Amino acid sequence: MKILIVEDSRSNLLLLTQYAQHFGATVLPAENGATAVATYARERPDLVLLDVVLPDIDGFEVARRIRGMESNGGDWTPIIFLSSLGKDEDIEQGIVAGGDDYLHKPVSEVVLGAKVRAMERLIQMRGSLVKLASKLDHANQELQRLSASDGLTGIANRRYFDDHIAREWRRARRNGNSLALMMCDVDHFKKFNDTYGHQTGDECLRRVAGAIATSLDRGSDMAARYGGEEFVVVLSETSLGGALIVAEKIRHAVHALHIPHSASSHSRVTLSIGLAAAVPERDDACGSLIAAADRALYEAKNNGRDRVFRAPPLAAN
Repeated sequence: MKILIVEDSRSNLLLLTQYAQHFGATVLPAENGATAVATYARERPDLVLLDVVLPDIDGFEVARRIRGMESNGGDWTPIIFLSSLGKDEDIEQGIVAGGDDYLHKPVSEVVLGAKVRAMERLIQMRGSLVKLASKLDHANQELQRLSASDGLTGIANRRYFDDHIAREWRRARRNGNSLALMMCDVDHFKKFNDTYGHQTGDECLRRVAGAIATSLDRGSDMAARYGGEEFVVVLSETSLGGALIVAEKIRHAVHALHIPHSASSHSRVTLSIGLAAAVPERDDACGSLIAAADRALYEAKNNGRDRVFRAPPLAAN
């Protein structure tokens, strides 16, 4: 344990140093406030014994500066004030400045030892609480990730998509940007399941989802499983032309999987994609974009599948 002892009286400093060394502590001595602040910044002690009256800045100001440094790192170091002052106002001022306890001079070795042990327990308890809080935070993050993920494919699920597109729609409306959406459907997937079985069908969906996700280059782009064999992709700040490039990239990525599909006229698993884009107007809703992409998907399937079909621009309100 490292203890920073801040005391301008050399005799008192020597006595406190002896007490601390009896406890098995390493002592960091300082005879003025400036040295104390510099030593704290360099050594980060476990405990500070701080005289109130110092030759340069007083102990209250030293405590405030220490607490200011802690706020950047999220640390906490117990501070025990040492003073011959005993008024209630002095004790209150010390606590307000950032102190945790107050000892009257002359300091007894027995009392100091008891205070140090109490602070050690507080440090240990705080360390346990910090670890527990970290574990809880990690667990909450994992829970949020799982609640937003599709259990089969690992990409975002329908609920996350609904929240995400509503946020992106509002953001695009505020900024006057185009928002693009594609609806993707695995062609003849029921026949695939009937031919190869549901386990192979599940593996097919996982691979298709992976091909879609890895085709997205920007962190702001989002792919989700919409339901069954349908997937959606949201492209923020993207025009219809830009989205078409991404859609074709996705379609070719699914081709490149080379998943056999004997019940399809294409002899492999393919993807039909409906594409729509819009600059949101003040009174419209994102449902219009979803409906337009869905209609475009129907046209892609109705015109031979394994293709991208673009919806006409949405009419402004």
